[in-house]
Amino acid sequence: MSDLPRELGYRMPAEWEPHQATWLSWPHNRRTWPGGIEPVWPRYADMIAAISHHETVHINVNDLEWERQANSFLHEAGASSEIVFHHFPTNDAWCRDHGAIFVSNPQSEHPLAAIQWDFNAWGQKYLFDLDRQIPKQMAEFLNVPRFEPGIILEGGSLDINGEGLLLTTESCLLNPNRNPRFTKQEIEQYLYDYLAIDQIYWLGAGIVGDDTDGHVDDITRFVSARTIVTAVERDPSDENYRALTENRDRLQSMRAPDGKPFEIVELPMPPALVRNGQRLPASYANFYIANGVVLLPVFGVPSDEVATSILQDLFPDREIVGIDCTDIVWGLGAFHCLTQQVPAV
Repeated sequence: MSDLPRELGYRMPAEWEPHQATWLSWPHNRRTWPGGIEPVWPRYADMIAAISHHETVHINVNDLEWERQANSFLHEAGASSEIVFHHFPTNDAWCRDHGAIFVSNPQSEHPLAAIQWDFNAWGQKYLFDLDRQIPKQMAEFLNVPRFEPGIILEGGSLDINGEGLLLTTESCLLNPNRNPRFTKQEIEQYLYDYLAIDQIYWLGAGIVGDDTDGHVDDITRFVSARTIVTAVERDPSDENYRALTENRDRLQSMRAPDGKPFEIVELPMPPALVRNGQRLPASYANFYIANGVVLLPVFGVPSDEVATSILQDLFPDREIVGIDCTDIVWGLGAFHCLTQQVPAV
């Protein structure tokens, strides 16, 4: 399609708006979880089960053998029958980043459309030949139009409020390993044109251990049009303290288009999670908002209850489902990184 989504009346809905489905890719790459992928599968199935009781779940699997394996875990987890498997092979499981991003326009002949951003595995850190095919396959299955902006962008690098406002980080979106030929203003124009964004709010760096160069979905999220949750670190000696404090200060100085400040809600950080000498990007901000539920990564520590309580206050009409993410985050991501919503139209 040659016309721009914004010109055609499309926008990217907020994550808390109704979904027709959630799309995922089943984890299979042992290099992502070295020595430890087996514990990931039952927790991944728990995540799918929680979503499946509220909306359809589409799962990319490499072949029939992987579909059967996934089904066995989903049966154990008590998933509903609202599961659709696709034999779309992937390099890895991070559907937020390699999947299509969907925009909608209920007044259009095609109320749903897919954005196929280019994907280079977070600056060519890993293989990505199969992952790059996933947006096209998703769009073709759903029989929806597909836009191709032609720049590198991952879904986890942005967060939107559904009313034209977008959060992102300089450390990721302006990283020269993504789009070195484009200026900040040119990258912003793509977001304006393809996601119907009116204003972009730039944070600084992400958290330690995040191999995406600082995705915003690990640190700061819209939870309503005017409310933002942001991860904070209280220990000045922690290596995340400076970046998270700077981001919180930036948020407090930001203003909505009407000139009023946002409501900023602070989320604690869990204690440092280290495996094999490596600091992992454990964060409560990597939650996923589905129909009826919010999936919260938890880590078996006292701050789990604090984070749960904060999110329950913010989403009184949704169940907060905490699932142990200690093994999943060894792959350097959590629930938001693994999921991609398909808006209801």
